[in-house]
Amino acid sequence: MKVCHITSVHPRYDIRIFIKECQALAREHQVSLIVADSLGDELHSGIHIYDVGKVAGGRLKRMRVTSQAIFNQVCALKPQVVHFHDPELIGIGRKLARLGYKVIYDVHEDVPKQIMNKHWIPKLLRPVISLYVEWQERKAANEFAGVICATEIITQRFVRYNPKSIAIHNYPILAELTQLNVTWQQRSDHLCYLGSISETRGILPLVDSLALSGLTLDLAGPYSGDSESKIKISQGFKQVNYHGILNRQQVSELLGQVKIGMVTLLPTPSYLESLPIKLFEYMLAGIPVITSNFPLWQSIVQGHNCGLMVDPSDAQAIAAACKWLLENQEQAKQMGENGRQAVLNHYTWDQEQERLLAFYRQLES
Repeated sequence: MKVCHITSVHPRYDIRIFIKECQALAREHQVSLIVADSLGDELHSGIHIYDVGKVAGGRLKRMRVTSQAIFNQVCALKPQVVHFHDPELIGIGRKLARLGYKVIYDVHEDVPKQIMNKHWIPKLLRPVISLYVEWQERKAANEFAGVICATEIITQRFVRYNPKSIAIHNYPILAELTQLNVTWQQRSDHLCYLGSISETRGILPLVDSLALSGLTLDLAGPYSGDSESKIKISQGFKQVNYHGILNRQQVSELLGQVKIGMVTLLPTPSYLESLPIKLFEYMLAGIPVITSNFPLWQSIVQGHNCGLMVDPSDAQAIAAACKWLLENQEQAKQMGENGRQAVLNHYTWDQEQERLLAFYRQLES
């Protein structure tokens, strides 16, 4: 089939969209990707990338103009399947479905809950917008050929509206991190945090904990909002090594140098039900994790004995957990090995991509 993935906000080489889903589907289908980044058209890994251009101006203008440009490009390509990744594209998704295209909505996060923490939306408007988006998703879901969700919890919400809803988890690609050839002794006694850097992801108590533990944090990823200016006034900031935004090879190299992976997200409604890819990447890299004490994560962290769980808002608890792991190196090393085996046995993209391909085969029948 001719398959077209579309996104108005994600980068063209997004891990879930391009590296995982598009490249997996290209094994059996003719795949293209429409983006809006003004980096131009290209052919990459057998996938045609079409760029409709980045729109200057505010969010509403960008959403309106970009959505129409993407719609026009889809109509020009005439694929059999349109697979979209952004809630702001629900409108054109419904329009394309009514025109006879098989449309798939890929739900990366629980958007109605996520809206409650959007700093750029006035607090009084967040509940109203959240309810509106939930209503839009509910109304649109049964018009689509299927819904793909990043977690089982999100799938449970959508399967009520569209029985062709399936979870495709954002688990790590084995080949990226299985080649690490480093011993525990060769690693530094450092913590690491990879990913978007924001207050809701727990960066402030994490950096504050460094002043209490005396440890060093290797930090990589883009800053969000005013998080950079806020952590710079923390007493622990002098113990932060900031690496900027890393490519996949650099991520692998950094994970081969540290001993603890940090996932201390704050308990927002959307994070409580999330399964962050960084958690599984740390585990696959063979390092113990320190995570938020979320009920959903207990079966992973405690079930596989691969790390410690803490109150993510408590800098003292974070510092104590870090110090315990580095003072008990044999146990820490074993936790890292436990996590690695858990990913190899239960949480791999290799398994998920087969589910994705099977889902697409059902669309053909």
